Amino acid sequence: MGELRIHSVLVTGANRGIGLGFVRHFLGMPNPPKWVFAGCRDPKGQRAQELQNLASKHPNLVIILLEVSDPASIKAAAARVGEHLGGSGLNLLINNAGIVKPNSLDNETLEDMTQVYTTNTVGPLLLGQAFLPLLKKAAQGSLSSALSCSKAAIINMSSSGGSIEEVYLWDQIHVVSYRCSKAALNMLTKCQSLGYRQHGILCVALHPGWVQTDLGGAGSQKPPVTVEESVGGMLKVVSSLSEKETGTFLDWEGKVVPW
Repeated sequence: MGELRIHSVLVTGANRGIGLGFVRHFLGMPNPPKWVFAGCRDPKGQRAQELQNLASKHPNLVIILLEVSDPASIKAAAARVGEHLGGSGLNLLINNAGIVKPNSLDNETLEDMTQVYTTNTVGPLLLGQAFLPLLKKAAQGSLSSALSCSKAAIINMSSSGGSIEEVYLWDQIHVVSYRCSKAALNMLTKCQSLGYRQHGILCVALHPGWVQTDLGGAGSQKPPVTVEESVGGMLKVVSSLSEKETGTFLDWEGKVVPW
């Protein structure tokens, strides 16, 4: 396993759950990134209180206003990140922000389907487009010719709930719009891996496990994986990714998840 050495990272949906877990892990690294950008919808609100507390102790943490379903917000966030980075690029974009509507097949609606798809699938597409110049700059500035997350990468937070082969936990929760959005995100990841490979950017979809978060723990059963375990595992996976893994779908332990 290689060591993850990055100058900068942006995590979307960073004010709670897995996103906040990523921020904590990056800040606690022996060699932390010079810049940790934490994207959230309301940087000054109550839901971002933990991020605000961390930012008061860590000058390398910058909270960014970012609504991933709003193209104007995404462009403004990219401009702000670019200002902080100066002439350097962005090594790692973690598309973590996501929503779920607990609808069954019978009561799914156009409105909920559209909202979930816009946040979970279109958002990562637009973020990839907006941050591409900064990712390319990081790749161009790297001394290595091989793909890696220390060079430049997009990590899309997917779910085995979006695996068409597995249809994980169908008996317990249908969440049709969520499943469809994650299956589409997997295809987006594959497309990004093919389209951005020429720029030196690695792209992977990760399943974080069934995690004890507000989103993951909405049902009657307690999820088996803690945020700490999930994020720690995913960062081990991320640090070891290479050319052969770009465009793949892996879980938090590094195992291949079927499409």
